[in-house]
Amino acid sequence: MSHYEHIKNIYFIGIGGIGMSALARYFNAEGKNVSGYDRTATELTRKLEAEGIEVITSDKVEDLPLEILEDRESLIVYTPAIPQEHPQYLHFTADSYTMEKRSVVLGNLTKGHFTLAVAGTHGKTTTSSMLAHLLKASGSKITAFLGGIAENFNSNLLLDGNEAMVVEADEFDRSFLRLAPNIAAITSMDADHLDIYGDDNTIKASFKEFASLVPEDGKLFYANGLPLDGISIGIDDDADIAAVNISVKNGSYHFDLKTQKGTYNGFELSLPGKHNLQNAVTALAMAMEFGAPPELLAGALASFKGVHRRFSYRIKMEDLVLIDDYAHHPAEIAAVHQAVSEMHPGKRVLAVFQPHLFSRTKDFAEGFAESLSLFDELLLLDIYPAREKPIDGVTSEWLLKLVKNDKKQLVQKEQLSAVIKSKNAEVVVLMGAGDIGEEVEKIRKNLTGEN
Repeated sequence: MSHYEHIKNIYFIGIGGIGMSALARYFNAEGKNVSGYDRTATELTRKLEAEGIEVITSDKVEDLPLEILEDRESLIVYTPAIPQEHPQYLHFTADSYTMEKRSVVLGNLTKGHFTLAVAGTHGKTTTSSMLAHLLKASGSKITAFLGGIAENFNSNLLLDGNEAMVVEADEFDRSFLRLAPNIAAITSMDADHLDIYGDDNTIKASFKEFASLVPEDGKLFYANGLPLDGISIGIDDDADIAAVNISVKNGSYHFDLKTQKGTYNGFELSLPGKHNLQNAVTALAMAMEFGAPPELLAGALASFKGVHRRFSYRIKMEDLVLIDDYAHHPAEIAAVHQAVSEMHPGKRVLAVFQPHLFSRTKDFAEGFAESLSLFDELLLLDIYPAREKPIDGVTSEWLLKLVKNDKKQLVQKEQLSAVIKSKNAEVVVLMGAGDIGEEVEKIRKNLTGEN
């Protein structure tokens, strides 16, 4: 921790973000005075406040905590999603505070530790959460920075020791190039964040650059079929490490793990979907490479509960199922459909989707239309803008017209719960990376008749 030893006060612009809040929690546990701004109060910011971290929703300079205003030695951590004209950002810049992007801070923390990093346009949050759980459950003392709330820890931060760091390596804004990984994995390299990268080739080049950060005595694991050098990971194929002898029993996968050193038997995974099976094989491979005892890993994997908003069952009854998922890319939506079809065959599925970002909706409109058309019925919410200004012609109405499904309609967020209830669907799937997650509890209560 020597890099930030001398700093007393740390202020986060965008503290409610999943990666930012994990860092805030880390420094708070280190005894720093931590505070921050976010535009709106959420369940996550309320939890931070309960942990003793001051969170303000005003962007005015005069509303900054006094210790930040008075201490020019404060560290200001910001997310690239913050607009350049943000008043507090402008104030700190003009007053020559030390300002670092989230990725720089995380990179500096990893440089002093043995680091296991998971990258990929999909799968990185679940894989890194699985890996952290596998290592902890098999006796390693680690710290983990995760991009989601792992159900086993009920947090996006695990502080259990300094043997190693597990980090989710985010490709947005090329953040992951700041890390110093000893063992790394790349789960996928699909096009995304074209607002940053411009095109698919640039994204692939960036992932290859991340792969090159792994030292000669390190290891790179990658999904079989990607144009990379290292150890390939797969499902029932010719990959170096693969799940084999796969069966589904009582909603769980049972499989054996074929490795370069032999086959290990008797694994069970309770998360649905082939994509999660691939994530599990990746996490197991990384854990074994780190030195986790293979004989403890089957029990550890069976006890993994998943990640909040990653195919999370909120209602699971014979005649009514409610699933909440973070899917915000066509490939992720198709993966959710595959998992629902495999686990709930023959059931009528109502999909609810909130598009995330105007740019992503524009870039992948055809892919979104195709994956959303797979479901029996679709409710589409307005586009969640996050960091963006609207783009002419890019609306949910436009996207809905592209969906090849007669049973489809636009819904306002305020009416969502009532409309879902009126549909009497057997399986309801909520998808999106915006604020749809804040509606889940209301929908659950309305469907089950709770007050």
